[in-house]
Amino acid sequence: MRRLKKPILGDGRISDKLGFVEIPFLCYAYIIMDKKYTCYCGLYCENCAVKAKIEPAAKILYEEMKKAGFDEIVHYIPGGDGFWPFLKDMAEKGTCISCRDGSGNPQCAVRVCAKEKGVEMCALCSSYPCEHFAVFFEGYPMLKQDNDLLREKGADAWAALQDERKEKGFSYTEEKL
Repeated sequence: MRRLKKPILGDGRISDKLGFVEIPFLCYAYIIMDKKYTCYCGLYCENCAVKAKIEPAAKILYEEMKKAGFDEIVHYIPGGDGFWPFLKDMAEKGTCISCRDGSGNPQCAVRVCAKEKGVEMCALCSSYPCEHFAVFFEGYPMLKQDNDLLREKGADAWAALQDERKEKGFSYTEEKL
């Protein structure tokens, strides 16, 4: 669950997916983090460069090219017939939905193992960390600390960290530099 930074004032009615929750006076809203953006390995899709940087840039590029009339001349540009539908899809639908919903490598050993064991996130598995994580820890140095945080302090602390990163414009590719 995520804690919103600002208290909700008024009658204390908070809309959530289950309806309304009555809370008198000053309160803090809690929003259930969408599981589909929570990867089995412990990465959070909203902080992936594809979601955080590429998709918003694709929207801007598509709109600017459309305003400039590229949709009418793109057929005359080498590769344009393949590029234009790709860019349009990326701008309108996004490129990645999440590994939980089918994006990414279907043979990912971490995903396959987590699904077989029925765990929501590998950090919560009794076998964690296992041999599947050697490559992940090399590619995403902060992942071990994030998963340790999830194990030691729970989902609220982990979600707060992911939200803080998202607010700052963080993406995992910046961690690799």
